[in-house]
Amino acid sequence: MNVTKILIVRFSSIGDIVLTTPIIRALKTQLDGEVEIDFITKTINASILDGNPYLNQVITIDKHVSEVVKELKNNRYDYVVDLHSNLRSRQVKRACKSLSFTIDKRNVAKWIYVNTKIELLPISHVVERSFHTVKGLGIEDDGKGLDYFIPEKSKVDLNTLPENVRSGYISYAIGGKMKGKILPTEKIIALCQAVQKPIVLLGGPEDRAAGDQVVKACGKQVFNACGAFSLQQSASILQQSEEVITHDTGLMHIASALKKPVISIWLATTPQIGFSPWQPGEGSKIVEANCKKRPTSKLGNRGYQDGCVFNIDIQRIAQLAGT
Repeated sequence: MNVTKILIVRFSSIGDIVLTTPIIRALKTQLDGEVEIDFITKTINASILDGNPYLNQVITIDKHVSEVVKELKNNRYDYVVDLHSNLRSRQVKRACKSLSFTIDKRNVAKWIYVNTKIELLPISHVVERSFHTVKGLGIEDDGKGLDYFIPEKSKVDLNTLPENVRSGYISYAIGGKMKGKILPTEKIIALCQAVQKPIVLLGGPEDRAAGDQVVKACGKQVFNACGAFSLQQSASILQQSEEVITHDTGLMHIASALKKPVISIWLATTPQIGFSPWQPGEGSKIVEANCKKRPTSKLGNRGYQDGCVFNIDIQRIAQLAGT
């Protein structure tokens, strides 16, 4: 029997890779015959795809596509699905010499929207654009949302966490790559003080110091797990929480994949740029800052310095977390 071999390309980041998972599943389950799907990404991001039953293998690079060119050529892919569309992904396509499908990043539409605050050209959600990318293969959205698989070895026993959070807690993903996407620490403190439930703070080692400040101000109601757990372990903590408060960050998409109620906070960026929570759990809400300058940039890395984008209704978020 002939095997259809497909390579999916997405090098970064956490959330963007999670957002490719409906395409992986659909290609595997909807194409006729035997299908093998490989995924190429950066080594640092490979764990995001651990345990995905729809993947044959994950190919990784540290910096350069040249590290795996020989392997890519030898694998003889029938199709390459480029969900990144950058210099590296073009190098992958040249190496594979296969029929390729490349996502439309809608950069012109995003530029117009950021600079005029009007969506003159359609942007649409990145998952919708990803499905449009493979439309020629007859692939459709199955409506099952995102996938995220937590290996058994990474599941966190809540009995190892502080006693006050074991009987129920809210996860708060306080991190984010860009400063314009993250509430200032004093506002994180105010939000945690307003929420009437135990809170577990999640993030990377870079968020540890901010988490310590929150704990110092809020006391035992808050447990700082930032940097203390791996990404997979953090996902396990998310999975066992009652609901999730999150900035526009990778853990937001993992929480959506786990079908948790997600309260997402939007500051310098807006959901209209195409990366809002995709089919999260029932009761999810989007809370946006009151600032006419938004979005200040496509990535949240500019235009936030005057603080306007941080004008968010803390009490409303707290009330949503209490319902």
